[in-house]
Amino acid sequence: MSDSALSRPASALHTLSVAAPQAGQRLDKWLAGVVPELSRARLQSLIAAGQVRLEGVVAVDASRPVRAGERYQLEIPPPIPARPAPEAIPLAVVHEDDQLIVVDKPAGMVVHPAPGNATSTLVSALLHHCGDSLSGIGGERRPGIVHRLDKDTSGLIVAAKTDAAHRSLAAQFAAHTVARAYTALSWGVPAPAAGEIGGRIGRSRRDRKKMAVVARGGKEALTRYRVLRSWGGEAALLECRLATGRTHQIRVHLASIGHPLVGDPVYGRRRKSARDRIETLLAAFPRQALHAGLLGFEHPSTGETLLFRSDIPNDFSSLISSINEL
Repeated sequence: MSDSALSRPASALHTLSVAAPQAGQRLDKWLAGVVPELSRARLQSLIAAGQVRLEGVVAVDASRPVRAGERYQLEIPPPIPARPAPEAIPLAVVHEDDQLIVVDKPAGMVVHPAPGNATSTLVSALLHHCGDSLSGIGGERRPGIVHRLDKDTSGLIVAAKTDAAHRSLAAQFAAHTVARAYTALSWGVPAPAAGEIGGRIGRSRRDRKKMAVVARGGKEALTRYRVLRSWGGEAALLECRLATGRTHQIRVHLASIGHPLVGDPVYGRRRKSARDRIETLLAAFPRQALHAGLLGFEHPSTGETLLFRSDIPNDFSSLISSINEL
């Protein structure tokens, strides 16, 4: 039975207790019984997203049998509008024609609306900039979007302005023929100086809000990297090229070899440096040091090969300059 009124706003945290007759039921089935206004599929997605906890610990297995007296916390994210609203947000447009638009996204901007980030998104800015031409392309929630960058990753992103362009670009991303290169700053220096990082990427079994290199399940992923320069053993500036495009791929792969991105709040960790001044600079950087600096693809209608480049933004370049001055 519920210890809180389920009629509260959807953003509320609900505490739910397992009654003796309910013991032994699957977690998702039990939740569907005590929270009938949510479908079982919706509850499974909430479990996968880490929104269900048992005594404060994320419950990662929807099939686990519940036990009498257990108390679960269910957090339902606040609803977001059915359709994003256009917003007059400035865009750094790198290229635009009647088929597509390429934008240099700043760090801090979310690509499309999601719980907790319903406004001030790239989608809202594109809807204002492009007008009705984006309506319905790729779905109402993500009009025109064929790939994404994390909120705090800066750099190049392409959006489609027609259904034909969306289909063509989506097919190119699916076939892994799109050229993508990122500039990254890592803790420590990967060895060898150039190489590949493989491993399937899927949801972490320990924390469902994170991705991880997994032994089973997940999707094949491959990142190619090379060291552009390094500062002793403390840090390295890398070029990373994606052979595949999985969620948080570069962040997860670099962390998996012990060289996470500087500033990454999820996969990074602070390392003790032999040079305290470098360590202090790196630890203070407020976001993951990752910039999508190269994007290349075939134009959907002309067949022309397009290649765009973007310099790292000021905060990233200032950090590098500060390290060089030590």
